[in-house]
Amino acid sequence: MNSNTLHITNGDMVLKRLDALNFNGDRIVWREMLCEGPTVEEVGSEQFIEARKHFLKENYNITEADYEDKFVSELNKLAAINGYEKIVLWFEFDLFCHVNMLAAISYLIQNKKIMPIYVVCSGWVDGELQLKGLSELTDEQFIKHYENKLKLAPEDLAVAHHIWQLYCDEKPIELKAEITKSSNFKYLSSCLRAHVERFPNSKTGLNTLETNILKLIDLHEVSSTHQLCGYVLKYQGYYGYGDMQIERMIKALKPFFKMKEGKLVLNTKGQAVLEGSQNFYETLKDESFYGGTQKYDFLYNSNNHELVRSH
Repeated sequence: MNSNTLHITNGDMVLKRLDALNFNGDRIVWREMLCEGPTVEEVGSEQFIEARKHFLKENYNITEADYEDKFVSELNKLAAINGYEKIVLWFEFDLFCHVNMLAAISYLIQNKKIMPIYVVCSGWVDGELQLKGLSELTDEQFIKHYENKLKLAPEDLAVAHHIWQLYCDEKPIELKAEITKSSNFKYLSSCLRAHVERFPNSKTGLNTLETNILKLIDLHEVSSTHQLCGYVLKYQGYYGYGDMQIERMIKALKPFFKMKEGKLVLNTKGQAVLEGSQNFYETLKDESFYGGTQKYDFLYNSNNHELVRSH
């Protein structure tokens, strides 16, 4: 574990593990959630920062000062780096982490940081039945993941940069085409597939995760939105959303369920979604963005898995 190493971690949990295990090297924490809201290709540019500040303030009540302190200050540290023997990116298997990772790689490329770049990515672990986050690994597994880190070849960096560009442009159809291409990023195809399914279903107007939230209400005895959030966090698959994001999504789905005799139940609209008998596109339509694309400008057809423009 060479001391001339820079570790870039997705959030603070992995940072704590690096500290607890006495990993040598400097640390930078990537505190963003670029899987939601508008993004600009040039990470850290004035346009990028203004777009992110506005989105996070409007939707999550994160102040501009907090964003400067938590993210921009770390980015400034990253801009100033030089002389490391290697950079190690610690990111997980899910969409949340992968979009952040693509942005981090693009930032390094844009700023001509040419030292070797490695990725430590969690996911499937031998002998485990569920995907694991880095912070969920045992110390032994965590160290083994580091020892087995992937060195990114020039073509890997090019793939990451290209996909970040597509994500920041209004090109979700071109992005979908990347799902079938092989790369050294083991979980990238699964993350891109999850991203494509975030667009409204052409039949119901709800996306896959929104529909799954209603299914959880239908399948389980759920006594509160807090309990529902716990279920969604557990059963969300490749999304990797945090509780703030899930709570916001549940709030938007209030028209589809109600409280009855101490538990959440679907109302007639919620039942219609699961039956596929009614389209609520116009009810839900808002100005949400995924990168450079407005969520409601495209529709996802679950029969042929295609994306089409909604108008």
